Amino acid sequence: MKKNILLLIPFILIIGFKIKCQINTSLVKFIDYPKIKSYKAQKKKNSSIFQGNKKTRRYFEGWYFKMVSKDEKSILSVIPGISISDDGGFKHAFIQIINGKTAETDYINFSIDDFYFSKDDFLVQIGNNYFSKDSLILDIQRDDLNVTGKIYMDKLTELRGEKNKKKQKIMGWYYKVPFMECYHGVVSLNHDLKGEIKLNNSSFSFDDGKGYIEKDWGKSMPSSWIWIQTNNFKNSNSSIMLSVAKIPWLGFSFTGFLGFYYLNNEVVRFGTYSKAKVKLDKCEENSLNLNIVLRDKILEIQTLKNRAGILKAPVNGNMNRRISEGIDAELKLKLLDENNNVLFEESSQTTGLELVGDMKELFKKNYKK
Repeated sequence: MKKNILLLIPFILIIGFKIKCQINTSLVKFIDYPKIKSYKAQKKKNSSIFQGNKKTRRYFEGWYFKMVSKDEKSILSVIPGISISDDGGFKHAFIQIINGKTAETDYINFSIDDFYFSKDDFLVQIGNNYFSKDSLILDIQRDDLNVTGKIYMDKLTELRGEKNKKKQKIMGWYYKVPFMECYHGVVSLNHDLKGEIKLNNSSFSFDDGKGYIEKDWGKSMPSSWIWIQTNNFKNSNSSIMLSVAKIPWLGFSFTGFLGFYYLNNEVVRFGTYSKAKVKLDKCEENSLNLNIVLRDKILEIQTLKNRAGILKAPVNGNMNRRISEGIDAELKLKLLDENNNVLFEESSQTTGLELVGDMKELFKKNYKK
């Protein structure tokens, strides 16, 4: 009897969370464009919360939840977000779902009236669906799609400095640069999962699995970019993310990059804003080899894309671009010191990989096709 009661506790807590969300007075309706005291300061301090509360045209914002089961046989990514067209005439909320094993994707439209956000912390409601750094609740019934489930996130690893443990921005000081077409944030580098998602006739259990959360917001995704992410290594509790993109700004453009690695409980950021450098070794249609040269270390990355699904991406706020994403790519990672001694070496079979647009824009030299 005691065992059965203990088994029910997680589900009781999830139900309680949902009820709390529904009656939480901190949730506000986006379309009302409410005036929120001190919200501008809150957004700057905490990039995970909704950034577009006063946007009326040419805007998108989306959060990326990646979930991998303990045995790595189930991989789902869920992307809730909002889209406002370039003229402001068409606004809608959405949820995208990608099955990393089958490459099947779904894009579900919602009325903009269904989009709510918290004025206090990261919590977004789209219809009967809820998203926060701690929980995810799905409740979608459409003609040929039925998605339900509840996931708990625990032991979140945030992007914090090694010395003072202060919360950091993945973009560094670029986060403060105005007129960027896209901004990037990392909510959790790595966390534990508990719960289940049912997608039509399939069930996905994520008990003791691993999760990752990041986000983007702005006008458009870059014309070309590379994105690599995994926190599912065979023999370690580690995480890595790298993004390389063409960055337009005030009439000119440049190749920028950012990322982090989390190894042995140490978080290291790197990017264009630091003294790090990215050096391409090989870039082909479905594979990429490159090195990140840090002050006293070198990060060697080799990737190979397997299956890929088609997702929608924003252009001037409109979700009318199609991009290819794989979340079961292979990755080999090696960290070397300045004397080429191997500090860390691992591999992953559940890596997120996007190679979007013309890679020649990013690497004018050493590009192989």
